[in-house]
Amino acid sequence: MNEATTNRILIADDNQANCELLEAYLSALDCEIEIAMDGQQTLDKARSFSPDLILLDVMMPKYSGFEVCAKIKQDPQLRKIMVLMVTALNEIGDIQRAVDAGTNDFLSKPVQKVELLKRVENLLALKHISDENERLRQYIQRIEETTRIQ
Repeated sequence: MNEATTNRILIADDNQANCELLEAYLSALDCEIEIAMDGQQTLDKARSFSPDLILLDVMMPKYSGFEVCAKIKQDPQLRKIMVLMVTALNEIGDIQRAVDAGTNDFLSKPVQKVELLKRVENLLALKHISDENERLRQYIQRIEETTRIQ
């Protein structure tokens, strides 16, 4: 991961105790954390906070995690945010629904600290690689446009 950049993580869960637990687990990482307590607040904070990763509970008021994830992945300004669904739901149909909504990964509750940290680290590394690839793609495109003009 790029050491110069502090990772931004949004925890979206309507249960305060779950938020506090996830925040405590993530304290081992160098990251800035925001909390959202419902689906609408999650979408609003995704826009204002610009997180690299959202830890997204499925069962929330206003919009479910499935709905929030689908809205994020359909929005051109938000779609590059990594989404890790954290849920007590673990039926095959629920997992398929999470994948269909566009989640990058999912984790079943109760959350184990080591597993959470490893998945978060992996998703943040993937996000930084994707961001760097996009920067390189744009740089190459500018060079190609410049050479065509000359």
